[in-house]
Amino acid sequence: PQGPQAPRRKRTGLIVGIAVGAVVAAGGLAYGVSQLVGKTTDAAFPEAQYELVLQQKVLGGEFTLVQDLSSSEGKKIEEMYDPTVRDAEAVVGQYSSAKGGALVISGMHGRFTEPDAMTGKMMEGGAEGQGATVAVPPKEFTPAGHDLTLKCQVLQSNQNGVRVNIPMCAWADGNTGASVGFIRPETALKDPTAIDLEAAALETAEVREEIRRPIG
Repeated sequence: PQGPQAPRRKRTGLIVGIAVGAVVAAGGLAYGVSQLVGKTTDAAFPEAQYELVLQQKVLGGEFTLVQDLSSSEGKKIEEMYDPTVRDAEAVVGQYSSAKGGALVISGMHGRFTEPDAMTGKMMEGGAEGQGATVAVPPKEFTPAGHDLTLKCQVLQSNQNGVRVNIPMCAWADGNTGASVGFIRPETALKDPTAIDLEAAALETAEVREEIRRPIG
């Protein structure tokens, strides 16, 4: 998590900074990467056809990439062990908006045998982040126009005496999986039960469309 901000910064800036740190830390708990072990044969894993590529802008240009953390936070994800994952590469990016908001993508691409269970792991990983609690438990959504089921929840990050809402959604398929955390000033301090998770699911599906690319 980022350290204390300078006094002249607006409080929303402090809130976003704390929340971004919490989401990145939570993402590191969400995944593991397997080695060739036991009786799991290569044939059990799907062919690698898709990858995740961080784009300079996402959600129609609302958010701009400010930090690619794939080589730092991402490596922590890759070092964790999970026998259902093979050939994984992590992708972690921090984005900001002109309105003072932020978005964090924490995911990976590879070959996954249990994508349905993976979204549950991502929800659990978010809940285990330092200072995080689940304000609204995970729910499933199938956004209109997308052949995809996601899970979404609202986390609250309580750090440095500031409690912040973080709507978080996740998806996983045979090749890609990621969680997306949204931090916006207009929802950071509101009643978490009033946050529109269906809208967050749709935005996550749109982010997936923007960063999920065919290999080659």
